[in-house]
Amino acid sequence: MSHHPAPPVLGRRSLLALAGTLFAGTLVGCSPQTRSVASAEPTGKLPSGAPPPGTELSVAARSTQLQLGPAGLKKDLPFTVSQWPNLAAGPDIIQGFRAHSIDLAVNAGIPPIQAHAIGVGAKIVAVQVRNTPSYVFATAPGSGVRSVAGFRGRKIAFSQGQAQGVVVLRALKEAGIAVEDVELVALPSTQFLTALQSGQVDAAPLGEPTLTKYLTQYGKDGARAVRTDVVDLLTVLWAPDEVLADRAEAAAVRSFVPLWARGQVWAWENQDTWIDAYYVKDQGVSRADGRRIVASLDKPLFPASWDRAVAWEQETADLLAAGGFVPGLDAAELFDRRFEGLAAEAVPAQYRE
Repeated sequence: MSHHPAPPVLGRRSLLALAGTLFAGTLVGCSPQTRSVASAEPTGKLPSGAPPPGTELSVAARSTQLQLGPAGLKKDLPFTVSQWPNLAAGPDIIQGFRAHSIDLAVNAGIPPIQAHAIGVGAKIVAVQVRNTPSYVFATAPGSGVRSVAGFRGRKIAFSQGQAQGVVVLRALKEAGIAVEDVELVALPSTQFLTALQSGQVDAAPLGEPTLTKYLTQYGKDGARAVRTDVVDLLTVLWAPDEVLADRAEAAAVRSFVPLWARGQVWAWENQDTWIDAYYVKDQGVSRADGRRIVASLDKPLFPASWDRAVAWEQETADLLAAGGFVPGLDAAELFDRRFEGLAAEAVPAQYRE
């Protein structure tokens, strides 16, 4: 018998209200110096020189942290990384932006939409695109769910401020299932595994290597993978407006973007080394599973033009707004196009889109 408290099963408007309340309460409480970052809108030409001595940024980019050394790129970092917070979930990053404990982060395209919805000013400064699905739905042991069509009437884990939330909405839309025909269980993605294991939800979208670890442990008990063709197109680097409005910090961000892109290319071109460093030693999966995971991935692609990325963000924002999860917005406001093309220019032609 489970002793876990049941997570909230919420309507769409309730989800939006809860998200704003939780973010506001948590973030204001985490730092006595907390203030809105929306007041410092970045303007002016992007600094072209190296950041001045003493410039520091706190960067939440775990993969890049692990790539810079073996890729020989660490020597090219012209500023001090004061810390590398090992955080990846969108709500955690937004909290870090509000508390001034994170200056630059890697996320999917959804957290910037959520940040905008709750008044946190931040901009996308680099874009990577992925044209194959990143998430697979995992089912709870014994749920009997075998396809998205079987989601009707079931409890589905849902995090509206993260990529997984929009994967849920897009999958339901493609299957012709109305949001009202499922129970969306509001959880941060870090709790999806616990909810699946305890049967609090019937299905949840998982990425790698979490999916492999979960199915290895619970596949014998009836847990299954339900695959869709829903693509989470964007991986982005983004930063608070006040960081981008500071010339020294903006110069540091500009210098980081090419290193981020080159690190991704290095990992693709040195897969055995990367599998050992990241999947085996950092994420705790077997080398064989690491190879299988990497074999399922696309090579990294960095667009010279952000037009497609902006259109994708707009489509996603419109989907969320139509469901009542966020207010309507102009997705172009989420991008600092002073940085457009920097990542693409830093990599060989075969890695540009």
